[in-house]
Amino acid sequence: MKPLFAHLPSLNARLLLALAASLALFFLDTRMDYFAAARGTLLNIVYPIQVVASFPGDAKEWMSEFFQNRDDLKEKNIALEATNLLNSVRLQKLQNLERENTRLRELLGSSFRLTERVLVAELLSVDLDPFSQQVVLNKGLNDGVFNGQPVLDAHGVMGQVTEVTNFSSRAMLLTDPSHGLPVQINRNGLRAVAIGRGMGEPLQLEHLVHNADVRVGDVLVTSGLGGRFPVGYPVGTIIAINYPQGKAFADINIKPAAELDTSREVLLVLPTEKQKTEAEAEENAAIEADSDATEKTENESTSAENLN
Repeated sequence: MKPLFAHLPSLNARLLLALAASLALFFLDTRMDYFAAARGTLLNIVYPIQVVASFPGDAKEWMSEFFQNRDDLKEKNIALEATNLLNSVRLQKLQNLERENTRLRELLGSSFRLTERVLVAELLSVDLDPFSQQVVLNKGLNDGVFNGQPVLDAHGVMGQVTEVTNFSSRAMLLTDPSHGLPVQINRNGLRAVAIGRGMGEPLQLEHLVHNADVRVGDVLVTSGLGGRFPVGYPVGTIIAINYPQGKAFADINIKPAAELDTSREVLLVLPTEKQKTEAEAEENAAIEADSDATEKTENESTSAENLN
């Protein structure tokens, strides 16, 4: 029996036949536009399939853009929040600088006239001990600060320096219970001593008898007799006068002129040439006294050794 498909063309012949048919169709389409209508119909039929086939890629691209835009917006939002916070901090800093400049203008344009040279200092810390009213300043020996130096604010006397290091110093306020300041009544020149009684308490005017010429509202200024404070700096105002029975002296309360609770910038009164000379003389005298005492002690020790 003969095979059923014995007369079919070979594979090569079929390939050549298909190639010839393709070339013929290509020639007819390009030269005569014979299949234009059929091609358009076929494209219309295939278009929905192309749309459906491209949907996963388009969806992926859209989702990628969506999340990318979301991340970009999130980053921009974070950056804007950081910028806003930074601008707020800068605004607060500018407001603080403006207030500081106002305080400095008040300080340098004080209501009382400064005839001495001064050094502007800033408070570094405040002693919270209710029985020790002291503050630390950011000026020290390197700036010319010395022990006993007067400390003022824009309104009056705050206290005096009690301890000095190279870069800072400690000052005792008027309200410290161990602080005493020679003062005089501005109205009549009557002299007395103002003593501190602790933070929040008025100063006490000491050693004035009941019949002393003192009135509520009298302004007290430094008398200059203590050797530390120049004369005429405002100290405070008398706010109350009591005459306790059985006591020789009146009980007189003074409200400090300085704003002890709020002042941050202060003035340190620099010594005059005369005060510098006197201070140097005292320091040299103290050094000589220490040297003499040391030499005397050494001589006594030597004599004792010789006797032995």
